[in-house]
Amino acid sequence: MSQMIEVERSSIIGCRELGLHADYANILSGVTLDIPRGAVVGLVGRNGAGKSTLLRCMVGLAAPSSGVSTLLGCPSLDLTDAVRGRLGYVAQTPDLFEWMTGYEHIETLGRAYPSWNQERCMLLALRLALPLGRPVRKMSGGDQQKLAVVLALAHDPEVLVLDEPVSSLDPMTRRDFMRSMFSGHAENDDAEPSRVAPTIIISSHLLNDLERVVSHIAFLRDGRLQLFDTWDAMLEHLRLVPSGAVDIPAAAIVCSNRSHNIIDTRLAPALHDTGRVMSLDELFVELNS
Repeated sequence: MSQMIEVERSSIIGCRELGLHADYANILSGVTLDIPRGAVVGLVGRNGAGKSTLLRCMVGLAAPSSGVSTLLGCPSLDLTDAVRGRLGYVAQTPDLFEWMTGYEHIETLGRAYPSWNQERCMLLALRLALPLGRPVRKMSGGDQQKLAVVLALAHDPEVLVLDEPVSSLDPMTRRDFMRSMFSGHAENDDAEPSRVAPTIIISSHLLNDLERVVSHIAFLRDGRLQLFDTWDAMLEHLRLVPSGAVDIPAAAIVCSNRSHNIIDTRLAPALHDTGRVMSLDELFVELNS
């Protein structure tokens, strides 16, 4: 066990053979995953694949039936106050006080975090046109999501875990929101050169949005980790090949169905120019066919 924990502590978020069983169903099964510092990881899968449950296990809000997860070197189920202070988490349904205004949320949480960055908080709120003077109950679902993310970012967390943070936004607002949320990561905040971009894991069904911002993609299917790699490596090495078109070594087949094979050309270099590159949306569809 000590060796397992040590391996996990080498990554920002680590999972080893994580499983969760409830109501006679396997919600998670044998998930092993290491997220490196500074990564932006897109967690994708169909409804019911286990994405929200996996994120909750990572941040210590759900107890796995088997296996272990760590965050910043600390067991997820026993996070210290210091580690919690370095984490930003946004649930699929924002956890806000409906009678409090946006300003009151900012004031209350600002007192709880020594690292609270009031200037950055207000700048993000301004960029996103948040109606901070309204009580949460009078905000739209999209504004509630935006407020939850602003609050999660305002204390400059080292780790940011986001569960479907933009699902209630219209396409135009969503694009502006994603740009604001990840601009510091992409540019490493030139205005704040000492600030280190956080490690981010974000679940979303909006694959076109993810494709623009992620460094890594994790595919979850039926509670199992189906594929995890950098998005650049997937673009470089994964190819969609018609079934029966060429002789493919079994080890190179990532996924197959009646009409297509997804192959990893790192395991079959001679086939690198065979087939075609896939968008994230196409890859998702093929992996779930």
